[in-house]
Amino acid sequence: MRIGIIGLGFMGATHVKAWLQVPDAKIGALCNPSGRNLDGDFSEVAGNVGDAALKLDMNGVAAYRDFAAMVADPNIDAIDICTPTHTHVDLALAALAAGKHVICEKPMARTSAEARRMVAAAREKGRILMPAMCLRFWPEWAWLKEAVTSGRFGPVLSARFTRIAEPPAWGQATFFDGAKSGGGLLDLHIHDTDFVNFLFGRPLAVQSHGYSRVSGCIDHVITRYEVACGALVHAEGAWTMAKSFGFRMSYTVNFEKATADYDLARGAEALRVSAEGETKTITCEGPDGYVRQLTHFAHAIRSGTATTVVTAEDGALAVEICEAEAEAAAA
Repeated sequence: MRIGIIGLGFMGATHVKAWLQVPDAKIGALCNPSGRNLDGDFSEVAGNVGDAALKLDMNGVAAYRDFAAMVADPNIDAIDICTPTHTHVDLALAALAAGKHVICEKPMARTSAEARRMVAAAREKGRILMPAMCLRFWPEWAWLKEAVTSGRFGPVLSARFTRIAEPPAWGQATFFDGAKSGGGLLDLHIHDTDFVNFLFGRPLAVQSHGYSRVSGCIDHVITRYEVACGALVHAEGAWTMAKSFGFRMSYTVNFEKATADYDLARGAEALRVSAEGETKTITCEGPDGYVRQLTHFAHAIRSGTATTVVTAEDGALAVEICEAEAEAAAA
């Protein structure tokens, strides 16, 4: 299976690095209209999680500045979209029209209406369209999903999710233009909005408060989600913190019989569970969420089956819920 990647910034470099760990998949082409990083050298690329720096061996990898030429390449089976949000819909529609499968970075589109167009096109062409909601595949978050679904700690009483950072130091021409990015709410907070939906189902209602700082859209939001099981669920997302603050993500989920607490800052001891009078560190083995999500996508293509952990409809719904949050926060 040969993959064509468009968008060679931090997420593009992250996906390149992850694809190198996916069995029976090969990067067949890179595309960037600006020409940046088309030599496969990502050593200067940096972002908010991990280190994406690498130098890709370009032997057998085609380099394109023209996206239309890449999607016309008969050797490419699937397109991986890692470009700014406002470009997703046109790129995805073109790739699907060319008969390619598509994985698209979050948010799937700038609006839920655009996301629905993508969903409809994938259905019409019989192709897989998968939003890259990597949190669903992140080991400690996948652990939480299993704990909630299995009920082994009893029902969830409350859940708190936090994802806060300083403003992006890269891609500011698009990130700082809310009309293109949707601000911190749509670009960053959407991870937790989607995960709330993953755990508890589509929220019945949202109550949100927030403000804009850099994009003109909501860049810091705190949302309470009304969910069917009755648990008290809320999430905070922001890219408004002072310079040098860095990036933090965490969750605390209180079950009837245990409390699960995850904090990225604790490193190898990030996930702790308190139950029956003691607290234990949970170690989740295996590759990271990026590798897991791309492996899931590749497996679906090879097997001719739909993706199951996350679907195109999930990607569209996440944008729709974020739109409801933005409306509530602006009220």
